[in-house]
Amino acid sequence: MRYLKQNGAGEELSTTWEETRGGGVSERIVAERGKKTELKGKQQDASTTMPTELEELVDFISHGNTQIRQLAVENLVPYSTSQPAIFKTNQLLPIKDLKLLVRDYKQIAKNAITILINLSSDREILETLSSDTDFLQTLLTRLTNPKEPNANLLCILLANLSKSDSLKSLLALERPIPNDLTAPNSPLVISQLLDIFVRGANGTYNPDADFDFLSYLFADLAKHSEGRKYFLSKQEYDGVVPLTKLTVFTEHKSEIRRRGVASTIKNVAFEIDSHPAFLSEDEINILPYLLLPIMGNEEYEEEDMNGMLPDLQLLPPDKMRDSEPNIIQTHVESLMLLTTTREGRDMLREVKVYPIIRETHLQVEDEGVREACERLVQVLMRDEDGDEKVDQGMTALSRDVKLPRTQSKPFGGSGNWVSAEKEEEEDDDDDDDDKIVEV
Repeated sequence: MRYLKQNGAGEELSTTWEETRGGGVSERIVAERGKKTELKGKQQDASTTMPTELEELVDFISHGNTQIRQLAVENLVPYSTSQPAIFKTNQLLPIKDLKLLVRDYKQIAKNAITILINLSSDREILETLSSDTDFLQTLLTRLTNPKEPNANLLCILLANLSKSDSLKSLLALERPIPNDLTAPNSPLVISQLLDIFVRGANGTYNPDADFDFLSYLFADLAKHSEGRKYFLSKQEYDGVVPLTKLTVFTEHKSEIRRRGVASTIKNVAFEIDSHPAFLSEDEINILPYLLLPIMGNEEYEEEDMNGMLPDLQLLPPDKMRDSEPNIIQTHVESLMLLTTTREGRDMLREVKVYPIIRETHLQVEDEGVREACERLVQVLMRDEDGDEKVDQGMTALSRDVKLPRTQSKPFGGSGNWVSAEKEEEEDDDDDDDDKIVEV
């Protein structure tokens, strides 16, 4: 996943610092700037010692006057992407001030969180934020408040902070159970966030938040062995395996939620010893949740259809596969991980995964999806004692397709929120979740 960046905080941010200097509250800021300049003394060389107007504006985010703070942070939002260095002065003092503003009035907090989201792509700032336990507690306290107006932004910030290994401490962190989390509940923070994420799907926890971006946090935490262990371990407080709370969202209407859940499943699937639980109908039962999103309304031979999982048979004629190629690719790669063991390969063959992958390869015009399908077919069609069936399977995948192939754009834009950044090369365990997402 990529770091998330906020381009602005609404219509009120369409003006710039220069445009707001004409009157009102901005006159008071200009007056304050004049006082500060006088204090520097006329003996100094202004060309080398006087701070820039932007640097002076940054100083006002800690001003005692609420209106001045609000105007300052509003106008600084665009500069958090274009000139992030102005926030790194005085040993990151502006960052310390912004952390305090997260607890300020609604609009001030919104802009402060937005700036921190944008600045968290800077490694030094990222480590400063993610290693601050008190700040993390502040974020969690506000996020778990069902009346928090900026809960979705807080989810984005947490998702970005999870790019630092420091945040895996979240997996062992405990805090008082929020009053609005219905029983059964857990003092474990990760369990609280997971339960809020589930309730956010239908808006029953906070009417102002869907908590979709928590799925990105889960995906990054699942890169760590401690995270995978958590998602695969039945919890004492409700007797449920956490991963099974996520699998039901692989066909959710929210692209963000589907993408984060798909990446979480894939990362957890690196835990090879747990593959029997993944495949068991009485445990995680992952196959229907991986296969349904990649299936459309194609018709299959009767023999193939009868061999498929019951949930995949007789799908409605209007059944559509996931609209995002990179999500489909992630699901196919998860299936590939499940072929690591002989038992997994035999299971996928038995339930006729090959015909589904064949149709996915044919119907989805995306290079990444097709390459993932071809790798999986090479495994499924191979005899355990030789390669005799591979050519036959690959030939079936090579049927002519009318439309040209297109290159996928991993984690592409979603409205005005998410824009793609260049992919970073990762190890297999890191998979897609080390990419940087910008809002």
